[in-house]
Amino acid sequence: MPTRYSAWSLIRHGVSGDDWPPILRQHDRRESYDVVIVGGGVHGLATAYYLAADYGVRNVAVLEKSYIGSGGSGRNTAILRSNYLTPEGVRFYDRSVKLYEHLAAELNFNVMFSQRGHLTLAHNDSSLRTMRWRTEVNKLQGVDSDMIDPDEIKKLVPYLDTSNTTRYPILGALYHPPGGIVRHDAVVWGYARAADARGVHIHQGTEVVGIDVDGGRVTGVRTADGHRIATGAVLNATAGWSTLISDMVGVRMPVQTFPLQAGVTEPVRPFLDTVVVSGTLHVYVSQTDRGELVFGASVDPYASYSTRGSLEFAEGVAGHVLQLMPALSKMRLLRQWAGLCDMTPDFSPIMGPTPVAGFYVDVGWGTYGFKAGPVSGEAMADCIVNGRPPEIIAAFGLDRFTAGRLVGEKGAAAVGH
Repeated sequence: MPTRYSAWSLIRHGVSGDDWPPILRQHDRRESYDVVIVGGGVHGLATAYYLAADYGVRNVAVLEKSYIGSGGSGRNTAILRSNYLTPEGVRFYDRSVKLYEHLAAELNFNVMFSQRGHLTLAHNDSSLRTMRWRTEVNKLQGVDSDMIDPDEIKKLVPYLDTSNTTRYPILGALYHPPGGIVRHDAVVWGYARAADARGVHIHQGTEVVGIDVDGGRVTGVRTADGHRIATGAVLNATAGWSTLISDMVGVRMPVQTFPLQAGVTEPVRPFLDTVVVSGTLHVYVSQTDRGELVFGASVDPYASYSTRGSLEFAEGVAGHVLQLMPALSKMRLLRQWAGLCDMTPDFSPIMGPTPVAGFYVDVGWGTYGFKAGPVSGEAMADCIVNGRPPEIIAAFGLDRFTAGRLVGEKGAAAVGH
């Protein structure tokens, strides 16, 4: 087991001057593993952790072509919520929020989950109708959400312009108290450390270039440095590259990849407790524990693998944020970045087995993948061990696109799309 992070350990290391042990160990690559996970983000690492912790499956390799958390897990805005539109989505994301609530204690790693509430603003009658719809679905699923009026919004966020003289007046909001923010790199490191301690091998800088299939079943994985790893189970847990990995076994994914940009300001004194989202203005904003404002907007309007920031994004998000909070006009943008979002036709993920035996997918996460990391890992570990998807992800199978059982979540994920 890894070194306990505790007050006693802090004092002991402070007095002795001893270095803390590294979070990850370096391992020689084995010739075979029971399970190979492609992608070292929160989904892949969480699956590896729950395979080892819940089922005792420790002969697991996580292959990451760069460094852990370098993809979508390190490029998102770290907002957590479960106020979705469909009953399937609400149940799924609510389980993830509950896992996040206890994740720091389970992993003995401070993931800095701050449940400060989540506001989704409505600027027109159509948005109000969708918010009321989501509210009722949330309540039926036992999730704490409710509609509030502009006066209540003003109490939660005093700097928000709730007057009726703006171009897009705020008519109401869906308020979701369990929502909040988390430290994304801490979640990645916490899962990686806990998985490593249970025997999982995490190989960074290891790119997968091929997956071998014989008789309709996965038999191995080939890497860019010329090695072959024998295995009977492969999980595609990538973001941005999910279609390329699935193409290696001939499984087509109904996915298009779009860049999603975000930005952060200089730190200022804390003034924004609640996460604020506006679908009409295509912007969301929260304040970190260090005082920076983190902004996000819509995905770029074209399919691309670019992860470069653009002036158009900075201009657009600044204009929209100032319509909500004019007092921020003097704040300076510190930096901006982009990640890759794999979008499905119904704005829900694709999870579970595929027509190729032993090939599993946990992909198509659009802009909502990070908040689902724990529950996805838990469910995919169950799926791999038992060979069938557990009830909580049964609706998200690949076959729903041919069977006409779409899980339409655009009404709850429209900001980013």
